[in-house]
Amino acid sequence: MDVERPLPREVKVIDSASLFRLEERAGDLGLSQRLDLTWVRANVAPGGTHYLWPALWHTLSHRPEVPDHVRWELLITLRTGDRVVSWLDVIPDDFTPLPKMTSREEGMQVRQLLDQAPSVREWLLREGEGSGRL
Repeated sequence: MDVERPLPREVKVIDSASLFRLEERAGDLGLSQRLDLTWVRANVAPGGTHYLWPALWHTLSHRPEVPDHVRWELLITLRTGDRVVSWLDVIPDDFTPLPKMTSREEGMQVRQLLDQAPSVREWLLREGEGSGRL
């Protein structure tokens, strides 16, 4: 973790196709924070809007071939209409071109949703699916 390096000062707004690509890329790179792509494809709202909020820089010192990346808080809209929170590691080349939120008010609403929404694990337990599905 690089505490000297400033985090991106923007919230990213992504569609489901972008979320699928980012999750797949994180899996291909072997990044720690990602969801099972099968679960994501089965549960994410196809036309949903999802949000990435920067949390911290992450470095894999034991894997120098993997670029430093930002660990984002991820607010996901599900097919059920529920929203859940997870984490997603994204390298700079992948997050820089993503659209950013421009409204401060919308950003404050997203922060509130991130603070209130259940985690994916909590949602799975509530739905009776258990956390083993991830």
